[in-house]
Amino acid sequence: MPSLDGLKGFVAVGRRMSITLAAQDLCLTQSAVSRQIQVLEDALGLKLLVRGHRSIAFTPEGERLFRSADHAVQQLQDVVGALKPSRGQRVVTLTTTVGFAGLWLMPRLGGFIDARPDIEVRLSAGNRLTDLKTEGVDLAIRYGNRQSMPAGAELLFGETVVPVAHPSLGVSALTDPAELMRHVLLEFDGPYRPWLQWGEWLAAQGWSATRPKGMLRFNQYDQIIHAAVAGQGIALGRRPLVDAMLADGRLVALDAQQAAPEHGHAFWLIQADTDPKPDVREVVAWIRAQAAAAGAGV
Repeated sequence: MPSLDGLKGFVAVGRRMSITLAAQDLCLTQSAVSRQIQVLEDALGLKLLVRGHRSIAFTPEGERLFRSADHAVQQLQDVVGALKPSRGQRVVTLTTTVGFAGLWLMPRLGGFIDARPDIEVRLSAGNRLTDLKTEGVDLAIRYGNRQSMPAGAELLFGETVVPVAHPSLGVSALTDPAELMRHVLLEFDGPYRPWLQWGEWLAAQGWSATRPKGMLRFNQYDQIIHAAVAGQGIALGRRPLVDAMLADGRLVALDAQQAAPEHGHAFWLIQADTDPKPDVREVVAWIRAQAAAAGAGV
């Protein structure tokens, strides 16, 4: 087995597709994380990442290792987090998807911690479905249609899908197929959800036969948005997940001839207990208030 530090560093980089952001997550320097990856590659005798100008991509071997290592590290994080003593603080455990955690929840969570430092929120981000009571989790925020949600699931907000890009690309609209041929598209290569992938959007415009300049594929949605912010191509932005970036100018929404097709999926809040502890109720109230403000902008 290679070094666990190397695997942990590799997973952190893979989740963010950025050494800088991974270093922040691990509280290490960029050079330390780069060294961890180098040691892991040397131990395996193969390249795991392709480093380009302001970009990182998996090699085929790196993609295969990441899919397994990410799941294994997440399981360890969940178990260790559940075993650690809370040191007198009240703990509320919340699970949600990687994309939702990184793009919507974490940028807002600091405000709750400032207001209620007596409540510790333990966030478990992963795409694996969780049995809340069995695994000691208080709350979950999940994405799906109403039929796929358990009884008692509470609608937080829906979403709309719009093309988004960094201002540096100099594009404000996708109303002409010739414009599409000038740009790289950032494609979601995760679970099959046609409305989050370019094929269905292009078909809605009548452009199924049009080919873009290029295509970059990512298996985590937040990686797509980080790549869009870095100016690497045009992404299908999910509002309200990208609303903060549209508001501060990191991304711009592009006009289109036809709106993205409706899909009926939304974000839902699920509680493990029908009569939760007071601290869980506090977190639920905060999530509802944040969701109401976000949903109003969809």
